[in-house]
Amino acid sequence: MQGQNHGLREEIKAYWSERAATFDLSPGHEIFSEAERTAWQKLIRKHLGAGDRRKALDLASGTGVISHLMDDVGFDVTGLDWSETMLERARTKAMQRNRSIRFYLGDAENTMEASASFDVVINRHLVWTLVDPEACFREWLRVLKPGGRLLVVDGDFVNVSRGEKIAKQLAALLEKAGLLKLDPMHTPPQMAERHKSILARVHFSNGARAETVAALLESTGFEAVAVDTDFRDVHRTQTKNWNYLKALARGLQHRYAIVARKPVSNVGSANGATSAESP
Repeated sequence: MQGQNHGLREEIKAYWSERAATFDLSPGHEIFSEAERTAWQKLIRKHLGAGDRRKALDLASGTGVISHLMDDVGFDVTGLDWSETMLERARTKAMQRNRSIRFYLGDAENTMEASASFDVVINRHLVWTLVDPEACFREWLRVLKPGGRLLVVDGDFVNVSRGEKIAKQLAALLEKAGLLKLDPMHTPPQMAERHKSILARVHFSNGARAETVAALLESTGFEAVAVDTDFRDVHRTQTKNWNYLKALARGLQHRYAIVARKPVSNVGSANGATSAESP
């Protein structure tokens, strides 16, 4: 099983490295308007508060989209990704935007960061890809300061509701008939098949439902775990990037943010992290 997991993890790493070239062309990955940027900043402040130069770790940081949002609201940001191709683009983007974000090569399951060294850990669209989420959650708990917060932004990309399925099917028919504009394709068909194959073999192959992820975070040692499914502001700003029916389908997806806290009293938690109060 460990060998199988290792092989799948390497396959996931290779997939995202190849996707790096077109990653920022896809709506939902990069941000294409100031209104969308503001909506994401609002979501971050809602769950994490103002940055105040607190230390934040952005896991699976990719080309740095979330890292930049965290920097926008005042966090001292470190981005970690295991694809050097993604990191090259992230560093270039940070330099072009004159940002002081640090980007390092690293693994979300074994960050190599010191225990109790971050006030915040954040990730977007990482959890659904995890092969061993319990190991990852223990690691995230370890690197957080007591009282530090975790923010997970993710979704269930497996279970498609009846409404979403109808909207997608109708969009495909109308596009084929020339009655609806074609959305740009940023993922070649062969990459889409690889994505489907990977999705079928990760831990959450049956869908990363918010309640399942939240329960696993609690069992790992996090407390005050809360789920937020209100993505209306973000979705409203993204709709112009798709035709009407595809925007409708996306709005019907099960997307969520989960916020959780590392206990201040850390007795018995993973790896013996310090029990000192966070600043």
